[in-house]
Amino acid sequence: MELTVYLAGQIHDNWRELVKQKAKEKNLPLTFVSPQTDHDRSDNIGEDILGKQPTSFFKDDAASSINNFRTQVLMQKSDLVIALFGEKYKQWNTAMDASMAISMNKPTIIVRPETLIHPLKELSNKANVTVENIDQALDVLAYIFD
Repeated sequence: MELTVYLAGQIHDNWRELVKQKAKEKNLPLTFVSPQTDHDRSDNIGEDILGKQPTSFFKDDAASSINNFRTQVLMQKSDLVIALFGEKYKQWNTAMDASMAISMNKPTIIVRPETLIHPLKELSNKANVTVENIDQALDVLAYIFD
């Protein structure tokens, strides 16, 4: 059995590559999908498809519609979601993706540092599992295959 995992979270560092590498080291049969990780592609997709927009508001609105469409399709095709919250970047997209996953009844693992326990308490309460690091999240997934 192979599972598809949606990796929700910020796109400004290589945490997804770390998850993939560690999953491979554990021989976990996982396929990974994610939001668009090319920031410029994500920001410009609305104009790339629909043409030049009159203001930055409309540019962002067009891009967000297409990005949300992509996220919904990939998340629906996924078996489960890992949502990583870090301390360095604002986490609005991660919170939205985690909420969407929970609303879709996708099994959801939230990864968040101890410092974010309080601000994420309601979201953590709705997720299936909350852990503090990637290794713990992968241990939860490995347990599926025991």
